[in-house]
Amino acid sequence: RFAVSVGYWKDPYIQYFVRQAKERKAPEINRGYYARVHGVSYLIKAFLKKTECNCQIVNLGAGMDTLFWRLKDENLLPRKYFEVDFPMIVARKIHNIKSKPPLSKPIMESHSGDSLLIDSHSLDSSCYSIVGADLRFSSDLEEKLKKHNLDIHLPTLLVAECVLVYMTPQQSANLLRWAAGTFPVAMVINYEQVNMRDRFGQIMIENLQRRQCNLAGVELCSSLDSQRERLLLNGWENARAIDMMKVYSFLPQADVKRIEALEFLDEKELFEQLMQHYCICWASKDSSNL
Repeated sequence: RFAVSVGYWKDPYIQYFVRQAKERKAPEINRGYYARVHGVSYLIKAFLKKTECNCQIVNLGAGMDTLFWRLKDENLLPRKYFEVDFPMIVARKIHNIKSKPPLSKPIMESHSGDSLLIDSHSLDSSCYSIVGADLRFSSDLEEKLKKHNLDIHLPTLLVAECVLVYMTPQQSANLLRWAAGTFPVAMVINYEQVNMRDRFGQIMIENLQRRQCNLAGVELCSSLDSQRERLLLNGWENARAIDMMKVYSFLPQADVKRIEALEFLDEKELFEQLMQHYCICWASKDSSNL
């Protein structure tokens, strides 16, 4: 929300979910968010264009994400868009949607068919669904998604941003294996920490632990290779992983110049170190040669 208010990228919907931050965030954090939003969105749009939007997106641990509304504005909605998170988070999001017309109206507009299902822990319209579930139990997850008309034969994109790292390696492996085994044509995008075994990574882990935040799956974040391997070992055919400094260098340079002028960045080295400790990985399974 803070990065959006400074002008790093446009998101007219985030204000309805997140209160304005009282304190300024560090410029390196804002630039990191900028690279994450653009990097992930680049891959999502590539998938949507390849499938001509005849696909579905499952956003895992979506929190207060606004991607559904942003895609609708660009006329890029998939056939159906699903979000999954803990029931408590889902209840908060649904409450915000129900009480804010700029959020509920686009859902009504894109809905066709019978009445819209909305209760405190789930929302289901013909093209947008929010499901309360625990990602650590994939059988429960599949059952709930199917209730909301998940179509396993449609090309499916799964998105996980800083989600798998909070699960044990076994739990995230089960989730990735379930996805690879369920959809004949699928892609997964995972944004999370990497290179966590060096000194900088260790300090990051200690800082989080001090805030009672335990990264249960951090051992899989030791390198780009370990990130790639976990995908290949769990049924995905092709996998790539690049750190966020690399992503930052791939972004349209004219826009990068624009955002670099927004705030003065004193610690270039700190920014680079931070960006080398996050990565985007993506993998595919493709029986129809997309």
